[in-house]
Amino acid sequence: MASSTTISFTHCSSYFARDIFFWFHIITITTLLMARTTRAGPSNFTTAILIRVDQSGAGDFKKIQDAIDSVPSNNTDQLYFIWVKPGTYSEKLVVPSDKPYITLSGTNPATTIVTWQDGGDIYTSPTLTVLASDFVARLITIQNTFGNSGKAVALRVVGDKAAFYGCRFISYQDTLLDDRGGHYFSNCYIEGATDFIFGNGASLYEKCRIHSVAEGMGIITAQGRASPLDKTGFVFLGCKITALNGTTLVLGRPWGPYARVLFALTYMSSAVVPQGWDDWGDQSRQSTVFFAQHKCWGPGASTSARVGWSQSALTDDEAAPYLTKDIIGGRDWLRPLPTQFRKAGSTTLIRSLF
Repeated sequence: MASSTTISFTHCSSYFARDIFFWFHIITITTLLMARTTRAGPSNFTTAILIRVDQSGAGDFKKIQDAIDSVPSNNTDQLYFIWVKPGTYSEKLVVPSDKPYITLSGTNPATTIVTWQDGGDIYTSPTLTVLASDFVARLITIQNTFGNSGKAVALRVVGDKAAFYGCRFISYQDTLLDDRGGHYFSNCYIEGATDFIFGNGASLYEKCRIHSVAEGMGIITAQGRASPLDKTGFVFLGCKITALNGTTLVLGRPWGPYARVLFALTYMSSAVVPQGWDDWGDQSRQSTVFFAQHKCWGPGASTSARVGWSQSALTDDEAAPYLTKDIIGGRDWLRPLPTQFRKAGSTTLIRSLF
């Protein structure tokens, strides 16, 4: 993403065009991600193969990547649960596309940290890259400590049906590349400064804290929807937006000409600028993007001065299609935490880890 944060707030007078695009979004969202191909998967979602990672040597592996690599390629029969014991793991992780059904779990994101320092390219810098489908991460911190010198991604997620629970994602510019696929983020903490949630995924962020550490002006989202046919977009539901003292925040700008972002039932601190949104210097995108707000609250949530080309105050009926998990293809793929575990090659069940 470009590092420039020059902001232009130009109002669009074409309300007719805006309404046309609003109703187009309402119609298409009802079928979001419904065209996925059905894949075979494990028949038992209550039992997982347990792999322990412990830097002390008390586990199966000392490195997380070694644990990931140990999962059989093209696995569709078993859940694999990689339990990472507390510690700071200096690793650059990749979950390959042929290793679905992995859960990567710590016990507390404050004590289980994966960190790397790399920058310059959004596709090669990520600390964690998830290419596989049906991936889950929970209670773990993923950070990129490259700093404020350029693009430095903490998480890149490409695989479909990926879910993140109670995780922390920390960097400065381009923290979370929500690249493509359907994704769910629940009770996560996401920290950055410029375009720090970006990409063309179809994702729901629920009860997440979005925190800016920008020096001056910060920008939260840069959604990349390139076509009106793309069934993608970011929805932030019941989240909390905060920032460092002295930081001002734009809710989003369009990386793609048909960018789609909605904040609903979300607390917005006074850091959020009254205009709310930016067109990234391209007025033609004012009539094609869908930047919306519904029943948000807090000192930065007032819609009275929002740019005229945004959907500043959706009604309940207008917002309803966005406020369910239908936007990520339904809830059936969101699997619960396994209730029992066993080691590979063993039939002995471990009833509890925590």
